[in-house]
Amino acid sequence: MASPGSGFWPFGAEEGSAAAESPGTARAWCQVAQKFTGGIGNKLCALLYGDAEKPVETGARAAPGAAEPRPACTCDKKPCGCQKAEVNYAFLHSTDLLPACNGEITTMSFLQDVVDILLQYVVKSFDRSTKVIDFHYPNELLQEYNWELADQPQTLEEILLNCRTTLKYAIKTGHPRYFNQLSTGLDMVGLAADWLTSAANTNMFTYEIAPVFVLLEYVTLRKMREMVGWPGGCGDGIFSPGGAISNMYAMLIARFKMFPEVKEKGMAAIPRLVAFTSEHSHFSVKKGAAALGIGTDSVILIRCDERGKMIPSDLERRILEAKQKGFVPFLVSATAGTTVYGAFDPLIAIADICKKYKIWMHVDGAWGGGLLMSRKHKWKLNGVERANSVTWNPHKMMGVPLQCSALLVREEGLMQSCNQMHASYLFQQDKHYDLSYDTGDKALQCGRHVDVFKLWLMWRAKGTTGFEAQIDKCLELAEYLYNKIKNREGYEMVFDGKPQHTNVCFWYIPPSLRSMEDNEERMSRLMKVSSILQDIMQRTVKPLQAGSRQNDLTGQSHLMIFWQMTPLWSFYCRLVWYHLTLVSKFGTPWDCHVSRALTCSVYIYSSYCEMQSLNPACATKA
Repeated sequence: MASPGSGFWPFGAEEGSAAAESPGTARAWCQVAQKFTGGIGNKLCALLYGDAEKPVETGARAAPGAAEPRPACTCDKKPCGCQKAEVNYAFLHSTDLLPACNGEITTMSFLQDVVDILLQYVVKSFDRSTKVIDFHYPNELLQEYNWELADQPQTLEEILLNCRTTLKYAIKTGHPRYFNQLSTGLDMVGLAADWLTSAANTNMFTYEIAPVFVLLEYVTLRKMREMVGWPGGCGDGIFSPGGAISNMYAMLIARFKMFPEVKEKGMAAIPRLVAFTSEHSHFSVKKGAAALGIGTDSVILIRCDERGKMIPSDLERRILEAKQKGFVPFLVSATAGTTVYGAFDPLIAIADICKKYKIWMHVDGAWGGGLLMSRKHKWKLNGVERANSVTWNPHKMMGVPLQCSALLVREEGLMQSCNQMHASYLFQQDKHYDLSYDTGDKALQCGRHVDVFKLWLMWRAKGTTGFEAQIDKCLELAEYLYNKIKNREGYEMVFDGKPQHTNVCFWYIPPSLRSMEDNEERMSRLMKVSSILQDIMQRTVKPLQAGSRQNDLTGQSHLMIFWQMTPLWSFYCRLVWYHLTLVSKFGTPWDCHVSRALTCSVYIYSSYCEMQSLNPACATKA
């Protein structure tokens, strides 16, 4: 394990590697990163300051502290185009950066070094020979480094070390062999958009302080509503901090639609409300009910079939029961892509029931909404156009960097009426532009991050057809994995039939359990297997370190599995969830390796477990 003062990617070997990289290798990595990005650091400077003042690219830079700082230049341009000075960060602090007087050179050098660190991390994220994570338990990581906040400032040299250390122990979610829940790689255009958004550092509450971003949100939300099927993209919407908040927005607006007086008088002024959602739905529906004072007991769970889809007849039965008890049904939250099974509720049948009983229909398409981009798979959301509101998370299936979640509302103006507080010190009514572009008063937040730009820029870069190709490939790969393991010894599918989404749910059955009768005792022991395997892989096998070739399938314990095993609770059983979310991983290298990786993924650890028989300790536990 590295010491607090040790180097990072280019300057020291990763744990377990044969030897440390030489300074020459470090410089080579920097040059590769710079070439890989087309000199992005200098181009960003040119973008910010204009081509006439574009800084000149320099050669490899000496390590911080290796030379005395050069005197500041005397040219008139700010920032100048002179060769960048070598800066000794050991004696500099954040107060030496802009807006400090004469802080341009130090700032440019510091930010370029930060960009170099980021580019090295990006390049290594796509290197199959590197680990996905250098895993440490929380207590180990807390003891290894001093993470505490101090009264006195650190030097810029220490700040750069903090950046390197943080990335050293971060999970490379863009790694070709990272397959944990709902992360979809690292998109380069989305990353660039996030950098630009942070540089702009503005707020989304009024047009006057975020003019372009507000217009892009307007354009993008309208396009998303068009894809839902609302004529001309009519309606309203907003980008929120995540699917849970988007679902809570829907519940808030549905309650206001039925009982607008609740905004001023509170829950005491209205009858007992109840909402309905499937037993496989996301926990955020209950969480929203708790936050809004409706209460989790007022969320009624509807039974699902064996594939995890809501049963419409049970929904209608429970609505009638609630009405007979004097409760007021106000919301049905259907799910398009459940978290575990990837199931799509029958939206047309649910819409018929909602229309019959005059109940707000919300579709939680946080996970499955991306299928609207696919002509081949969007039929799974047939009926979504009849919903009153829809949650759609582009940061899931579409691979947009976190966070990017949209709530779409069919009725225009309702969100504004529900949430606005007429704060005149922010939302003045005498501005000389269309005040509908001042979106802050319809949001729950005052300060709201710019989440739209990365989606908009990626959509411009890929086009709708590009997103469609990615999503089609994802579902194709899920079916490929299903076909590979459905009849393989030692594996049992959680349910019969092809996956509806990219969720492939199956049990791994260790040899010690394969001959047991299928009863409660076997299920009890089987439910312990996933956590045992995960612990073994993290502590000993290091599963997230990729490096096996197809001809390495020898059952030796050093072989690594390519997939993260994640134990999750479903409503019937604890299962091992292998989640295929492969958006943003279809570059040239991936296409030629994906079939091999998929083939190997489930076989490698199987061979290891069969050889070890989960070893005596594990066999006893399992």
